[in-house]
Amino acid sequence: MDHTAHHHHSAHHAEHAGHGEGHAHGHGPASWGMAVKATLHCLTGCAIGEILGMVIGTALMWGNVQTMVLAIGLAFLFGYSFTLFAVLRAGLDFKSALKVALAADTVSIAVMELVDNAIIALTPGAMDAHLSEGLFWYALLGGFAVAFVITTPVNKWMIGRGKGHAVVHAYH
Repeated sequence: MDHTAHHHHSAHHAEHAGHGEGHAHGHGPASWGMAVKATLHCLTGCAIGEILGMVIGTALMWGNVQTMVLAIGLAFLFGYSFTLFAVLRAGLDFKSALKVALAADTVSIAVMELVDNAIIALTPGAMDAHLSEGLFWYALLGGFAVAFVITTPVNKWMIGRGKGHAVVHAYH
C-alpha cells in the first residue's frame, strides 16, 4: 500500500473537514451525498458522449449497432476526460492522471452505460426513433434517470471501500 498517497489524502481530508461531506479512507461508510456527487459527475460525461454519439450516428445514417458503439465509446471518453482534466490540473503527470481516471470511473461508467442502453434497447420503438421524436429523448433521458438511481449505490459502496471516486479525492 502506498502510504504517501493515504497520508496526502488524510491531510486533504483535514483541510476540507468543513465541507460537511464524509470523505472515505477505504474504511467505514461513504456518505450518500458523496455518492450522488460522483454519480452526477459520471452522468454528465456519459450524457455528453452518448448524445453526441447518437447525433453523429444519426447524421451519418449509421445503423443502430454502429451508433450505439460510437455513443458508448464517446460516453467513456467524456466520462474519463472530466476526471482526467481535474487531476491533471491538480499537478499529476498524464500517465498517473490516466490511471486515476480509469480507477475512478470505469465501473461507474460501465454500470451507467449498461443500464441506460438496456433501457433504450428495451423501450419499444426507441432504437428506430429519430432525434426529432419525443420517444427518442424520453427513452434516453429515462434511461439516464434509471442508470443514476442504480449507479449511485454502486458508487457509494465503492467509495466506502476506497475505490471508484474515492481515489480522486486525494487530488482535489
